[in-house]
Amino acid sequence: MTVPSDDWRLFRGDRVARQVEFPEAPPWRQFSGGARPRHRPYLIGRAEADLVSAALLLRRPLLVTGHPGAGKSSLAHAIAHELSLGPVLQWAVNSRSVLKDALYGYDAIGRLRETHLRKERGDTEPDIGTFVRLGPLGTALVARDRPRVLLVDELDKGDVDLPNDLLTVFEEGEFEIPELSRLPEEQSEVSVLTHGTGGDRVAVVQGLVRCREFPVVVITSNGERDFPPAFMRRCVRLDLPDPDEARLREIVAAHLGEEALTGVEDLLHAFLNRRAPGELATDQLLNAVFLRKGGVDLDEGLLAGILHRLGGTV
Repeated sequence: MTVPSDDWRLFRGDRVARQVEFPEAPPWRQFSGGARPRHRPYLIGRAEADLVSAALLLRRPLLVTGHPGAGKSSLAHAIAHELSLGPVLQWAVNSRSVLKDALYGYDAIGRLRETHLRKERGDTEPDIGTFVRLGPLGTALVARDRPRVLLVDELDKGDVDLPNDLLTVFEEGEFEIPELSRLPEEQSEVSVLTHGTGGDRVAVVQGLVRCREFPVVVITSNGERDFPPAFMRRCVRLDLPDPDEARLREIVAAHLGEEALTGVEDLLHAFLNRRAPGELATDQLLNAVFLRKGGVDLDEGLLAGILHRLGGTV
């Protein structure tokens, strides 16, 4: 959508209240009111795609490394879309993440409160399955004929022991929910909630969740620290390179159309000249091209705010 050269200024800083019409958002920043669409264009080289296929055939986790903005997380969504494996299950790792949170959660306090209320009313005890919800990893390990895609995002931000904690689950393809395995025989099968917003439920027998097909596990890392050899041995590693000028042109055309390449040579050169390893991300170039395509005059100050470096102090 082309915007007149002056009308792009939605905010003018003149303290005058006005009703403005927002132009169409960039394709990668559009929301539908429901689940965010993730089947956006994703370009990958033949050698990198072959490593993805190798991980799929071996049923091994794919450890994806690369600089911020290289497309590590987007790869999981591209795999899920191309192989028709449904929405991606995502576990965003941080310094407080523990394996149990990714496997399941049990609301013991909620169950105790509901049990007390029901006793006061003379009702039966609540179903324990209502208070158990599988996490993203736990949901990925549910027995299915076709695997789900699990994105373990930025594992290197987690605790140093977290990779080793994952080893047994990745090797055995199963885990136990003690709160369910301790139930009497007549309650051996419990319906529990799964990860996500749909409220789907699955049956867990004797507290054991065991996969039938190992999930497609994509683990991303920014290379901030090394992982244990035992963990690395169980992964297929893919290092995503920074795109060269030819690939950048392909990316711009895929997201914004071939016509977007007209008149953006200066932006491409500015991006390449400012880029150092890990300093700029490809979506920053897309932001600049999108604004230029919309009629925005990208002066040096505005361009510096868009093509800002990602590392170091501001």
